[in-house]
Amino acid sequence: MRALKRLGGDLKDARRRRRIKTALMAERVGVTRATLDRMEKGSPSVGMGIYATAIYSLDPDKLEALATIFGNDTLGQAISDRELPKRIRGRSAL
Repeated sequence: MRALKRLGGDLKDARRRRRIKTALMAERVGVTRATLDRMEKGSPSVGMGIYATAIYSLDPDKLEALATIFGNDTLGQAISDRELPKRIRGRSAL
């Protein structure tokens, strides 16, 4: 929850630094001003797509960083490796 609150606050700060009014930002993101306010407060009830759209509208390059967040998923890889079969039985498909 703290991470969403931080993200929402960072988005609000970025919007304010760019001197973008809430009505214009809400229009760009495609939400109501009330939803924008909830997003800027870090509400988990706001969909991730809205957060992503807000990030993109402020800086498209930042969205690319979000898209690669699990590119190097070492935990997922370790779990997957543990579940690999110890032995393969039957004829080879080759």
